[in-house]
Amino acid sequence: MWQDLFQSGSLLLPESPSPAVLPAETGLPLPVKILTLVFVLLLLMQFKRFFSLVPSLWDSVFRARGSFQLENSYRLSHDRTVLAHTFLLPAVLLAFRYRLYDPAFLQGVGDRMYLVWVVGVILGYILLRLLMFLILKPRRNHDNYHLSGRISFTFFILLMLLVLVTVGLCVLFGVNDVTIRYLIYAECAFVYCVFLIRRAQILSLFCNPFRTFLYLCGLEFFPTALLVVSAVVL
Repeated sequence: MWQDLFQSGSLLLPESPSPAVLPAETGLPLPVKILTLVFVLLLLMQFKRFFSLVPSLWDSVFRARGSFQLENSYRLSHDRTVLAHTFLLPAVLLAFRYRLYDPAFLQGVGDRMYLVWVVGVILGYILLRLLMFLILKPRRNHDNYHLSGRISFTFFILLMLLVLVTVGLCVLFGVNDVTIRYLIYAECAFVYCVFLIRRAQILSLFCNPFRTFLYLCGLEFFPTALLVVSAVVL
């Protein structure tokens, strides 16, 4: 009986060998690794300049006069601007890693395409701010107007330092990605509010409160609103 049972069995697997399974792509995309390496190298090259800037950066947070003193020093102002451009790289990397810009039309796209979109959105936001800055430029009092724009470099550096430290601590203690994302949003909102206060103070030196509010609407609220709406509605 047992012999008949085994003889009546049938082979259900294919007799020919199946093709080799391709290994799944793991790790970060190559462009992300390259951007990370470039940022680390640039930061190491500017390490000494960064520490010389720290007192002036903090002074700009706590009082508007600190921004004037920073701008009056050509060396500090130049180093601050260069450092701000350097911190664009971790801004792109953080936005990519935690999907800080996550509209519906980008759901399901590959990592490399999403990275391209993140870079495009950040550059588009910067260019829109620059365009509004040029359009609304007053005929007089150019110095204070330009100063109110250049302090965005200062607060961007401070924001990136705060976010990088926060993310580093969260990763160290095993905080999940969703919580980290909302922490980054909260820190962005806080630093942006402080920045708006300082910019309004500088703008108010050459225009009345109503005109100051109009400047803020064109220079800040309009570009930022477009960025937020594009992420929420699209």
